[in-house]
Amino acid sequence: MTQPQTDSLGRATFHHIAPQSHVRPTEREIRWFKHLERHGPQSSQYLYELTRDTHRCRDTALRQMQKLRAGGYLALPRQQRATERAEFNPYIYDLTKKAKDHLRDLGLDEPTVHPTGHWWHGYTVSCVTGSIDIAAAREGVRYIPTHEILSRTGADLAIPVAGTKLIPDQLFALDYGGSYRAFALEVDRGTEPKTSPARRKSWARSIEQYQHVIERQLYKRHYGLKANLIVLWVFSSRTDRERFLKLASSTAPKLAPYVLGQVVGGDVIARAAPRIETRLFDGHWMRPDRSRVRICCV
Repeated sequence: MTQPQTDSLGRATFHHIAPQSHVRPTEREIRWFKHLERHGPQSSQYLYELTRDTHRCRDTALRQMQKLRAGGYLALPRQQRATERAEFNPYIYDLTKKAKDHLRDLGLDEPTVHPTGHWWHGYTVSCVTGSIDIAAAREGVRYIPTHEILSRTGADLAIPVAGTKLIPDQLFALDYGGSYRAFALEVDRGTEPKTSPARRKSWARSIEQYQHVIERQLYKRHYGLKANLIVLWVFSSRTDRERFLKLASSTAPKLAPYVLGQVVGGDVIARAAPRIETRLFDGHWMRPDRSRVRICCV
């Protein structure tokens, strides 16, 4: 028997929505498009929080997202369907070609840089950067995305390091009103090995590469940065954070002052995030020496 594509009241389901041909994105919805373009897939809660300063009604926001989906501007990435009871989690949205073409027609498209590789890893990275961007904007701090940094020298994200390449999961900077900090982001979902053969990414290998890059300030020449580079490592458990920071402290003491560790909940790592992680911006990060700092101020 064929599964119905709508519920008993004829409403849209996770798998289907009735197309609408006369949908026209509003100014608020263009903000959603730009956020998705900058960071990659985001949950409905993130998009709502992005524009909560001007539109407080969550239900109205969710209906508008459904309308954009019906109009062919937003899509639900298929990967989220693999999670348990996916239809009861916040939907994860991404841009369609139609939405990207719309931004291009408005002259608003940009050559943004998204994480590559495993989809859930890339989605987790986008949750981290999306949270920081939203929280920073509320405090008047400007988020500078990867492509703006790379445009300074025309560089790739990958930094050549002793015959290999160091590729951060993401790169961004914060403008605190004329003072700047630059950040490389690494997200560990608990799947990377702690040590490994030289050419396979691992904690030990990443620490070695970042120590080389920061000691010799290769990032300044490669990216054209004047600000110091801080490496943010995000983990799925406190145990992994503790083990990593201990490893960094013992094997790369000169790198340690430039390393910060934080933990995010399993709901971000494993499925659609139900809330933005504002504490990634205004909360405390841990250094290898156990001191705590925040990135919300210089």
